[in-house]
Amino acid sequence: MSENTIQAYAALEAGAALVPYQFDAGELQAHQVEVKVEYCGLCHSDVSVINNEWGNAVFPVVGGHEIIGTITQLGSEAKGLKVGQRVGIGWTAESCQYCDPCISGQQVLCTGEKQATIVGHAGGFANKVRAGWQWIIPLPEDLDPESAGPLLCGGITVFDPILKHQIQAVHHVGVIGIGGLGHMAIKLLKAWGCEITAFTSSLDKTDELKAMGADHVVNSRDANALKAQRGKFDLLLCTVNVTLDWKLYLNTLAPNGSIHMLGMVVEPMAIPAGNLISGAKSVTGSPTGSPFALRQLLQFAARKNIAPQIELYPMSKINDALERLHSGKARYRIVLKADF
Repeated sequence: MSENTIQAYAALEAGAALVPYQFDAGELQAHQVEVKVEYCGLCHSDVSVINNEWGNAVFPVVGGHEIIGTITQLGSEAKGLKVGQRVGIGWTAESCQYCDPCISGQQVLCTGEKQATIVGHAGGFANKVRAGWQWIIPLPEDLDPESAGPLLCGGITVFDPILKHQIQAVHHVGVIGIGGLGHMAIKLLKAWGCEITAFTSSLDKTDELKAMGADHVVNSRDANALKAQRGKFDLLLCTVNVTLDWKLYLNTLAPNGSIHMLGMVVEPMAIPAGNLISGAKSVTGSPTGSPFALRQLLQFAARKNIAPQIELYPMSKINDALERLHSGKARYRIVLKADF
């Protein structure tokens, strides 16, 4: 077997079960880094690409974009990294480095040759993965590698809007949907010092969510409970991918408050303009985050001892792990351990 051969698990067509798959990755490019995979988180976005829900999948699909591993090869242009170093790779594998967003430090908004880790590129359901060196994120030594992977996608997705909206400890933040993203949002906001309200349709999670750091738990589908929250929130982080009564949620915002969309809701949102105008409110959204924001997140998580709550599966049981994800019973993020 060539040193450029990668062993993986791939979906050969939309919605198919994953099967063992080998391919030749070719010579490592000058700007790339090769990483031996140790752990890889399992994200709903992996399922969306495997099922081609967004219409952009390129088959065979090798998913996995919450990757922790060690560097095995460095391209000649790679800087600040070394072989044997433990690192992470998230949603983005490449960006052009010359467009205005890249030059301004917003590489996640790259308008040039941006490359997602699992769309037309082989991800971390594999023994090795490659990415551009700027998207290889050093892992702090005191961050647990087993549970750190989900920070690189789910974690940064909820962390970046905390930075963008300049959230401080005096603010009251609501988190809609407490799954993989939502539980990380609660942990991060607790360390940030905010007042936190968790909106969930599963009130059986109440004690668990309060132990995580939520100050209040509200039924996300109870109109009367939502009306009782009127005017409270500086920011709502919406992690769900289903349509809700957006007018009710807009009414829960304080003046200048925002609903920030992180879940991929497919249907257009019904947003009454009057609700935005009267309270100077807004609806915003964002993808993951820049390499700098990813570094900040991992350093903050290490300093505050923040770790996603995970269930660990061997990667060879990846189809069982996907079934567990589909069941909605995972608490709260599944991580695969490479066992090739």
